[in-house]
Amino acid sequence: MDSVKEMMKQHTNHSDFRDKYQQIIKKVMADEDIKQFIFLHEDEITQDVLEKSYAKFHEFIKERDARINGKPVSSPGLEPVLQMNVGFVDVIYRPTAEFMRQQKEKSIKRRLHALNMPKNIAEATFAEVDITEQRAMIVAEAVELTELMTKEPKTFHQGLYLSGTFGVGKTFLLGAMANELAKNGFITTLLHVPSFSMEMKQAIGTGDVAEKIEIIKKADILMLDDIGAESSSVWFRDEVLGVILQYRMLQELPTFFSSNFTMKELEEHFRVSQRGDDEPLKAKRLMERVRFLAREMELTGENRRPK
Repeated sequence: MDSVKEMMKQHTNHSDFRDKYQQIIKKVMADEDIKQFIFLHEDEITQDVLEKSYAKFHEFIKERDARINGKPVSSPGLEPVLQMNVGFVDVIYRPTAEFMRQQKEKSIKRRLHALNMPKNIAEATFAEVDITEQRAMIVAEAVELTELMTKEPKTFHQGLYLSGTFGVGKTFLLGAMANELAKNGFITTLLHVPSFSMEMKQAIGTGDVAEKIEIIKKADILMLDDIGAESSSVWFRDEVLGVILQYRMLQELPTFFSSNFTMKELEEHFRVSQRGDDEPLKAKRLMERVRFLAREMELTGENRRPK
């Protein structure tokens, strides 16, 4: 790019251009950001340096004002910054605060794998959790646990098993924990168990069962939502949930649950097969893994879902 001074030389005989040039210089020298920059670098900016830098000062003002006024800019997501170079002033471009915020949000979303979950759950935060006197202790426990996992990422932390009636906010609290962990750099998988059960049955026909189990069982942090609400299936209990939880128990991987059942009720649920057979040992074996991975906390309150 030719400097403003060089362009001036090429148009010496054009009085209109000289007038425009002087107007540009006047505007540049009256700009508060420019004056502040010159003041901060007065020892380096000689008259010669100043004259060589008019074009860069003009570029800075033009790009800055375009962003302020919402007009098209040469580098969206970047903002101009004046910088002292050897013998002249330069303009560099750095990410804007808004661009950095958007990139951070995208990064968080990439770390949170919400499978078959509503949008409001995938975007839940602790600030949005309804805290009542009865729920305060559980919410505080959830916040404390996420902080502890962040401080001690290599230590095994027993997750939470949130039990409670329909619509009291168990899933929302899991979502808030998942988002907080994602913000702190953890990859978290939030999985709706009934939908996953149906997906796994369909995967039998495509031969994808083993691959899907492999992905879920090795998730850095796994949150199993609404466990026990899936259709009763010995195969899903033993060959899917059992395999996933066995691996996570042996590897001591953080695992969370939510359910309308207490742990005791969930064990009773898993005892009876779809054929009506009573299988207490298999149910007990599965629940041993659940109890190793998480401790139960009951969430109480009113049904918050739309009627």
